[in-house]
Formats: sequence, C-alpha cells, structure tokens
Amino acid sequence: MITLHNPSQFLGTPDSSPFSIKTMLLLKLAKLSYRERRGNPFKAPKGLLPFIEDDGTIVADSTFIRRHIERKYAIDFDAGLSAEQKAIAWSVERLCEDHLYFAMLEARWLDRATFAGGLGRHMFGAVPAPLRPVVKAVLRRMNAKRLHGHGLGRHDKAEIAALGGSDLDALAVLLGDKPYLMGERPCGADATMFGMVTAIMTPPLDMPLRAMATRHANLVAYRDRIMRRYFSDGAGTRP
Repeated sequence: MITLHNPSQFLGTPDSSPFSIKTMLLLKLAKLSYRERRGNPFKAPKGLLPFIEDDGTIVADSTFIRRHIERKYAIDFDAGLSAEQKAIAWSVERLCEDHLYFAMLEARWLDRATFAGGLGRHMFGAVPAPLRPVVKAVLRRMNAKRLHGHGLGRHDKAEIAALGGSDLDALAVLLGDKPYLMGERPCGADATMFGMVTAIMTPPLDMPLRAMATRHANLVAYRDRIMRRYFSDGAGTRP
C-alpha cells in the first residue's frame, strides 16, 4: 500500500497543505489505496511535504507523485483532453501553485492574527511545548524569506491579497458552469485547483483571500462537489 507522508487534517480540510490535498485526490482518482502518516518536513526528501513511499520507492513533490502514478499504474488523468485543453490545465496548475499559493502563504503565516488562530494554534501539537515559540518563529521567518525570494512578498498585504483575488477570479471564469475544470469529469488539474481552493476557502480563518474565494458561488459549489464525491468517507487511513 502507498504511504502518504503529509502534515495533518486542519480545520475541516483533508490536510493543511494544498499539495497534500492534491495528492490525496490524485490517489482517489486513480483508485489507489493509501494510508497517511504525519510527516516531518525537516526529514522529508526535499524538505517539503508531501512525499510518498510506494513499494520502497520514495517520491517527493506532488507533481512528481502524479507522474509516478501515471507511469507505474498506467493512469492517464487527462484522458480525452485535447492538446489545447492540456495546455490550459497546465497553466491553471502553475497559476495555483506558483502564484496563488504564495498569496495564501502570506495570509496564513505572516498575518499575526490569522497565524495565531490557525496554524499557530493547531499545527504544532507534536512539538514539545517549551520549543513551540522557537519553532514557530523560525518557520515564520523561513516563509517570509520564501515569499521575498519569490517576489510576491515584496508587496504590501493589500497588494498581495488583490493579486490572489485576481487568480481566484480567473479560476472562477475558467470553471464557469461546468462541474469540473474541463467538463463533466475531473482531470489532473482539478486535483491542483481543488487543493488550493479548499485550502483557502474551508478553514474558518478571517483573511481577505478567503472572502474573495467564497464570493464565487461556482468555486464554493466546486469545492463542495469534490468533497462530497471523494472525501465523504475520510481522507485515507492514518495509523
């Protein structure tokens, strides 16, 4: 059985990481059984979660996990899509993971009130209490440095939220009135898009980006549709 190393469930979402939620949905779309184990990013192969173990093979990064699934299990997540649709799907993935994610990162980690009520309160239970303030401070500094290096972190909070809102507007337009990104059935990019949308929208955290997401009725319905269809029986099995 595949073992998925990920952070943990978080405030009503299958996982705190949109990349872990993406991986869960890919595994479910491929109809592959898996179990979850709480991972430690400091011990992860690339310093980030998620990663999987599959018959002794370790694969890190959600995109490379997808490619591993496609190769090993002969799964085509984009079966039936045209070349143009595949190009659009890839563009959506990059919008979500290389831009929108960083707007979410700023809101979750660098806004003090959001951090205190969200990740800061719920994600450090495994860390010994005396060490928690130090670990939290180190991780917040690390994420601030990531954001600055990316470029988005050089803007002020309102500018970052506005850029993230533009991403969400684009996703809502691309989805339109379709049940899934490309039509009647989910494709690989739906795993990415769902992971990002549900990570932003589902936790009841008071942040502008969440308000921007929930004003799009079709994105809310999209989140709910996939949650009902693929996560109503739980995210996986956690020893």
